[in-house]
Amino acid sequence: MTSPTTPGIAAGRLPQETIAKNFSDIHPNFDPHQALVAADRCYFCHDAPCVTACPTAIDIPLFIRQIQAGQPEAAGRTIFDQNILGGMCARVCPTETLCEGACVRETAEGKPVEIGRLQRYATDAVMARNEHPYERAAATGKRVAVVGAGPAGLACAHRLAMHGHEVVIFEARPKPGGLNEYGIAAYKAADDFAQAEVDWLLRIGGIRIEHGKKLGRDMTLEQLRSDYDAVFLGIGLGGVNALDVPGGAHEGLRDAVDFIAELRQSDDLSNLPIGRHVVVIGGGMTAVDAAVQSRHLGAEHVAMVYRRGPESLSASAHEIEHAATAGVRIITNAQPVAVYGNGALREVEFAYTSEGANGLETTGETFRLPADQVFRAIGQRLDALPEGLDAARGKIAASARGATALAGVWAGGDCTGGGEDLTVTAVAQGRDAAEDIHARLTG
Repeated sequence: MTSPTTPGIAAGRLPQETIAKNFSDIHPNFDPHQALVAADRCYFCHDAPCVTACPTAIDIPLFIRQIQAGQPEAAGRTIFDQNILGGMCARVCPTETLCEGACVRETAEGKPVEIGRLQRYATDAVMARNEHPYERAAATGKRVAVVGAGPAGLACAHRLAMHGHEVVIFEARPKPGGLNEYGIAAYKAADDFAQAEVDWLLRIGGIRIEHGKKLGRDMTLEQLRSDYDAVFLGIGLGGVNALDVPGGAHEGLRDAVDFIAELRQSDDLSNLPIGRHVVVIGGGMTAVDAAVQSRHLGAEHVAMVYRRGPESLSASAHEIEHAATAGVRIITNAQPVAVYGNGALREVEFAYTSEGANGLETTGETFRLPADQVFRAIGQRLDALPEGLDAARGKIAASARGATALAGVWAGGDCTGGGEDLTVTAVAQGRDAAEDIHARLTG
């Protein structure tokens, strides 16, 4: 953590009431009338393209029709049947590039049905009830170890528990939730929703979480294979790519994921130190979340700098527009070449880039940005490949159903070659792996 006494960095740049407003729920829930109006816009397409675009294949026309019929809890059940973390996905999914991006009304009018907000309306209706909507099947006597309490691990554990298996989740961090708890902007999951969702999910029963347990440190994969009937790995990506430039190891540089995690766990955001001049290096969702939240904490100048052109930004156009609206300066075709500072950070030098015959090339022109705080958001990587597993693009190789090279071991989420750094994709992979595990264990 950067010291609050570092020159240029200070806590309490904004009044508490302003910070509270900045970090309030970005998309408040529909009321019943608003939900009905939104649902009425759906064409209820046959072979709906929105369903095809959803990684968890939720029957979107069905749940919207159920809302239209005044049955939001039935709609929520339709969603949860496919995506047990449908409440969080309604808040954080890039719907503009998934279901809403494929919506027929988006194609025809440029204004899709608000599927994400309708999904939130329905899932919140179910979660507001005291009882869990699912019951466990008869006990199978089988025990499954799940490593990682992120979206993939939680989805896998819930589906296994529903089938009657006993599940133990091993989680390295103090809280469950993974990316949902530690890696998403606070204004997207307000009011401690990530933990409320986990508590609700665990009501299925048959799932125990052991915290402070990390694979490779507290247990080995071989131990888990010996002690359990099956193992699912949802370990995410714990490593962060380094900034390999002169000064790139300056103590004032931080990983954006660490900043976001610290912010999410803070009890008082007005005490979180932030710089006047903040530079975020990267072009993905993590970069956007770090940049926008820096502005929300009171940073006066925030620049998000990406080495390729705007068409290559991995953050969605909606998120980039949100960042620009928040006052973030978006700079593309520029890559860092040096970081300067004697003690405290002072500035970052960038070189302009272009796509040449040999790929990305620098043009010879440079510029500098003042910076008393720099966040790296240049990609994450697997800490270490667990022994005995094959690699795919630097991650764990797994089949479409999550099976790995080791018998009895499955994997899903960001740690696998098919991971996409999306909660909804991780949920789909955890769910599908659970079904494959169940089939193998029960014949």
